Amino acid sequence: MKTPEHTITLAQPDDPVARTNPLAGASLLIFLFVGLLSSGWLIGSGQIEPLPPKLSATQILDGAITHQIAKELSKAAFPTTFAKLERGASWLLLNDTGPRVRSGCTDWLFLADELKVNHQAQRNADAKLQAVIDLKEQLSQRHISLLVVIVPDKSRIASAQRCSLHRPASFEERIQSWTAKLNVARLANLDLTGALAPLGPQAYLRTDTHWSESGAKAAAEAIAQHLKTLGITATPRRSFNESHAPLAIRPGDLVHLAGIDWLPLEWQPTPEWIAQTSIREIPDVSADSPDNEGDLFGDTDLPNTALIGTSFSRNSNFAGFLQQALGAPVGNFAKDGGAFSGAANSYLNNPAFKETPPKLIIWEIPERDLQSAYAEEDQSLLNDSLYEAEE
Repeated sequence: MKTPEHTITLAQPDDPVARTNPLAGASLLIFLFVGLLSSGWLIGSGQIEPLPPKLSATQILDGAITHQIAKELSKAAFPTTFAKLERGASWLLLNDTGPRVRSGCTDWLFLADELKVNHQAQRNADAKLQAVIDLKEQLSQRHISLLVVIVPDKSRIASAQRCSLHRPASFEERIQSWTAKLNVARLANLDLTGALAPLGPQAYLRTDTHWSESGAKAAAEAIAQHLKTLGITATPRRSFNESHAPLAIRPGDLVHLAGIDWLPLEWQPTPEWIAQTSIREIPDVSADSPDNEGDLFGDTDLPNTALIGTSFSRNSNFAGFLQQALGAPVGNFAKDGGAFSGAANSYLNNPAFKETPPKLIIWEIPERDLQSAYAEEDQSLLNDSLYEAEE
């Protein structure tokens, strides 16, 4: 029998490695076993929300289902504690802010979604565009005006604060491309880039996704001016008082998303101090006058303007500044975490819309949502909601 000319000799571990291998293996097994028990208890106790009965291809391809499973399993005590410690250590040792947040210049944080190229971006943008156009046409049949307002990304306006963060060049024209098609459809729209760009980084909060009060106020005034050029007047006419609270720390939602808000303040990005503004309507003494006795249901005193959108409309007193700029109260039906159509779906199913429809709807949409995934069930829900309202 011939001896092979070439033989492979496996390297043998040295003594320290050989001694520690069993310990490493045992530690891994213990870690996996504890995690299994923790997750099993979570499932058995019914604390995990079941997956949707119908899963779309978009949800699977974009990782939405995987993200939901990970989110539900992370509620277990052991992975929650471990993840919390890992996030804190990664930030303190490596300046790492995790998968959902990106670090720009010193203490400036940005939402990762603003810098992500979405799967089938153009298809998503076109589907959302058509949904808005369809909604406008159906609202027009009920003599309701629609104004679409686009909030530019923080990473666009505060571009100087990104430092080494890369923002894809393809994003530069995405607002203009989308609003140009709205113009072709003769749908009133306003890109707030022109109102916020002069403020630069002062238009946004440093450690938060949202605009600052300066940015919110500039946006509100731009909307009021645009409506004036369209010949649309918000009613009933009112006056408002403005007051300011003492300076206080404003927690940043990006610090929370980075998982480091549990650390001592001195170990977190430098917090922001804000003197929060409050806008209050001055009571109209004429509302109880004999002239209004014929208004049995009080409809003439209801706002004719409704605001739908995202958390931008619920932060930095934007709704208050909008009322002040319009000189009229506004029904705020915006929704935190509503993304593109969440607030629209909720509002169109709301008795407030069905029983006392407005004359004007202002739909605030963040730039980052223009090209994000748009599931088919969300599209049909938006159309079905308005159809039910018409009935």
